Amino acid sequence: MNNSVSYINDSWSELNQLLEENQYSQLFVLVDSNTHEHCLPLIQAEIKQAFEIIEIEPGEASKDLMICQHIWHDLTAKEADRNTLLINLGGGVVTDLGGYIAANYKRGIDFVNIPTSLLAMVDASSGGKCGINFLGFKNQLGAFKNPKACYIHTEFLKTLAPQEVKSGFAEMLKHGLISDANHWKALLDPSGLNSENIKASITIKQEIVKNDPFESGERKKLNFGHTIGHAIESYLNGKELPISHGFAISAGMLAESYISHKLAYLSLEDLNEIQSEIIKRYPFAEINIDDFNEIMTLINQDKKNEQGANRFTLLSGIGKSLINIEVSKDLILESLQFYLQAYEA
Repeated sequence: MNNSVSYINDSWSELNQLLEENQYSQLFVLVDSNTHEHCLPLIQAEIKQAFEIIEIEPGEASKDLMICQHIWHDLTAKEADRNTLLINLGGGVVTDLGGYIAANYKRGIDFVNIPTSLLAMVDASSGGKCGINFLGFKNQLGAFKNPKACYIHTEFLKTLAPQEVKSGFAEMLKHGLISDANHWKALLDPSGLNSENIKASITIKQEIVKNDPFESGERKKLNFGHTIGHAIESYLNGKELPISHGFAISAGMLAESYISHKLAYLSLEDLNEIQSEIIKRYPFAEINIDDFNEIMTLINQDKKNEQGANRFTLLSGIGKSLINIEVSKDLILESLQFYLQAYEA
């Protein structure tokens, strides 16, 4: 499960060295229509091997089994063999989908991630998880499969809308909350979004994944905010009220911080600080009390649940986290009510 992460400023020489060393029979580049237009031109002339482009529509709807089938059909028609390389150039949808496609095609072909969004840089593109949504449940189908390499190039951030940057920043805040209070504090500075902090956030995730590649223990820390956040994301997307991943996770982090406090793990002072910073940065996720039962149904489908019990990653302080904490349905619903009231205040 080794994973190579490179920070590239002006040169794509490492990518071309990988291509030369492995002598891939074919090269495909997976993009969405946005990264095709705005990002591919930044590297097209730099790749020293001919390649074919596979384009999908942007957004979560593309993380779908039918899209996978279409791309597998395309690879088969073009006689892609096991020595084919797939380059995933895009945000989290592209890297999640492309990794899953590569992990399953002919029992696995090499792939490279070149994340173009902040969210993908600090979260989705590394760590060895890939997957697609199924039956309305987020990442219901997936695999552990590391990219051959993951190249981080912050120049791509200039192609993003501010809302997309804010979405990725939520995952950086999460890394500080679960693992490093100093990182959390650094991010709160007005200049908190910088290359140094991006690298620090990636390093936090990489160290956790290195210690627990298959999520049997410590890696579950990374799930903080995601049990409730994923449910809100899936619910609103299903209602055609799309919400970006990071914005949904910000809601999940606030609700799950409340749960942490109610179970006497997190101080009121820390809860108030987290609440203040999240409300300052992220708008309200458009849910109301009438939505709670459907959101609860989605939470009950969460992959972290065991033996019928809802299992959460919670905070024991800013920079400290606990895994596998059982949380009752009543407390989950109470945390959603807390979330509503936090934005009403």
